[in-house]
Order: sequence, then C-alpha cells, then structure tokens
Amino acid sequence: MPPSSTARAGPPITRRAALVSAIAAAAMAVAGCGQGSSARKSAASSGDQRLTHLAPAERKPAPEISGETLTGEPLALSDLRGRIVVINVWGSWCAPCRAEAPHLQKVHADLRDQQVTFLGINTRDATREAARGFEETFNVNYPTLFDPDGRQLLKFKGTLPPSSIPTTLVIDRKGRIAARALKALSETELRSLIDPVLQEG
Repeated sequence: MPPSSTARAGPPITRRAALVSAIAAAAMAVAGCGQGSSARKSAASSGDQRLTHLAPAERKPAPEISGETLTGEPLALSDLRGRIVVINVWGSWCAPCRAEAPHLQKVHADLRDQQVTFLGINTRDATREAARGFEETFNVNYPTLFDPDGRQLLKFKGTLPPSSIPTTLVIDRKGRIAARALKALSETELRSLIDPVLQEG
C-alpha cells in the first residue's frame, strides 16, 4: 500500500480519539466544576470526606497569596494575620459556586464583627467584568483576588491545596490552614468549618 494511503487512514482515528477525550472532560466538569480524582473518590464514598478539619498540631502555614482585587486594590493574605480568614475559590461560570454564594455572604455578614474575614479567589474568568457581575448578582461585599490563570492557587501545593472549584479554606489566627471543603457548602457546613477555629481563642 502506498504511503499516501496510510497517511489518509490516520486522521479519522485521531479525530475520534479527540472527540472521546472532549466528551470525558465535559462530563468531569459537569460533575463538579473541575474536581481532582481524589476529590471525586471522596465524594463517591461519603460527602463528609470532602470536609477536612485539622488539629492545631497538624496545621501548616498558608502560602503568601497576594494580588489585585476585582476593584483593583492590592491585597495580601498576610495583611489579615491575627484574624480568621475564610478563603473561597470560585468562578462565575461555576454552577455550584452560584449555589453557595448566598450562604457565604450571610455567614460573612454574621461573623465579621468576630474577627472573621472572608476573601475570595476568582479563577478561570477571562475578565474582571464577569466576576464583578457575579458579585453584584449575589450581593457579595467581601474582597476577591483576581487570579485568572491560577497562579495564586499553585502556591498551596504541599499544604492542603484547593483541588476543585468551589473550594473553601479556613485559615486560623496564626496563618495556618485549619480546614478545607472540596464542595459547595450549605450555611450549616460552612459554620461547621469556622466554629471550631473561632472557639480556639
């Protein structure tokens, strides 16, 4: 068979393989807005396994994340040291993020006078306008860092990284990661992450 015939036979197989890969990727995205494999296994076995609490002796320092907020102001996590910081990783394109947004805003409003600060990290949004539109829709009034390419999220490698969207992290008063949720949270679940850290004094 001439070489040209072999060359013609290859592309349809490549296109079919690409199509199968694309469908698989889409199914994973619908399942959890980009969960990692470990997160999917935990979710399958028990929803509670997506909520992680660490005792003070087990905690590692949170990385120094910084950047500009959606309104263009500079902000660093170290600026908030001495307070409990609830970090929520979200994207305006993520349906579970929209579901949990009202719960985050309510708990933020309830606890801001108790030295609890909320900080968003917006990722994978191409423009600030899309992210600001999300915040306006859900009346979110705590600051959010704009991190479209995920550079700030990569800094969590080696600690307790956000491996799905949405992810929520609780940072204790000493700047250590105390809890993590790899799912959209109800108000009750969110408070269950914060309250033990709040009671530490």
